[in-house]
Amino acid sequence: MAHTPVLSFTDHGIYCAAGDFYIDPWRPVARALITHGHADHARWGHGSYLATHQALPVIQHRLGEIACQGISYGEVLRIGTAEVSFHPAGHVPGSAQIKVVVEGEIWVASGDYKIEDDGLSDPFEPQKCHHFITESTFGLPVFRWRPQDAVADDLNNWWRKCAGEGKTAFLGAYSLGKAQRLLRMLDPGIGPILTHGAVEATNAVLRGQGIDLPTTVQLTKDTDPKANKGALVLAPPSALGSAWAKRFGPGESAFASGWMQLRGVRRRRAGDRGFVISDHADWPGLLSAIRETGAENIYVTHGYTDVFSRYLTENGWRAEVVPTEFGGEDAEGEAS
Repeated sequence: MAHTPVLSFTDHGIYCAAGDFYIDPWRPVARALITHGHADHARWGHGSYLATHQALPVIQHRLGEIACQGISYGEVLRIGTAEVSFHPAGHVPGSAQIKVVVEGEIWVASGDYKIEDDGLSDPFEPQKCHHFITESTFGLPVFRWRPQDAVADDLNNWWRKCAGEGKTAFLGAYSLGKAQRLLRMLDPGIGPILTHGAVEATNAVLRGQGIDLPTTVQLTKDTDPKANKGALVLAPPSALGSAWAKRFGPGESAFASGWMQLRGVRRRRAGDRGFVISDHADWPGLLSAIRETGAENIYVTHGYTDVFSRYLTENGWRAEVVPTEFGGEDAEGEAS
């Protein structure tokens, strides 16, 4: 009789037959376990949602009325014959790896993750397992992140230079996670920080959870550019260059994303600056995370899947690419 895997990959999502639930499903299912609140992982239409207490407020803000249940990091919940627990992924506030144990066999679905402690999200905690499901958004050796403090210095120096030249600094970043991480890196002494409505709505949710963020002012049609000299404007990348930005007169734009490591992407984004910072693991971070799990079986879900899985196979792991509909960090659109 063939062995039924603890987790399998279906056209609805990652499925656990022992508990009859899905992890981050991309089509409507009866029971969904959600790693974090980004739109490619937390989708509307499921019968019920289980996520960390820290992730649920943003998920509810995005999806509206849903049947949901919160769980603490490390808490073990029995669903059918499966034991389930959520563990910090370090990606964005509330993000989790989901561990599933059935008859002693341990699987971990990591969702999206990063290794560096950003001071905002609960830091990544490696989980020992037999099978590890990993992203590979930045699964090429060229992707190696500088320390966050070094990027913060560059970012503040750029803003300070813009302010000194009478320019507004426009910074593009994804509204959940990246924007708040950047806010914690900025020096409010340089000038006022203005936020696009999409960023400020997420700020409000996270502040309501007790997360400390610098003072920000939401942009509206009544915002007076003259009263906000030397400001930095934080907005989704798609909003930069729009009509409201022109009201501020002279300005410089920058994008904050791991993709800024690549010259071609920097050119296509047409920003004045690119700051290399990502809420996903870089090449060394991916390999470090995988080693620390002790897993022999690795399933690569999105990103540079072929290159990364081939490297793993050549270096002693049993690795395979599995089809999913996760987006990772978009090189051309919203940088997560």
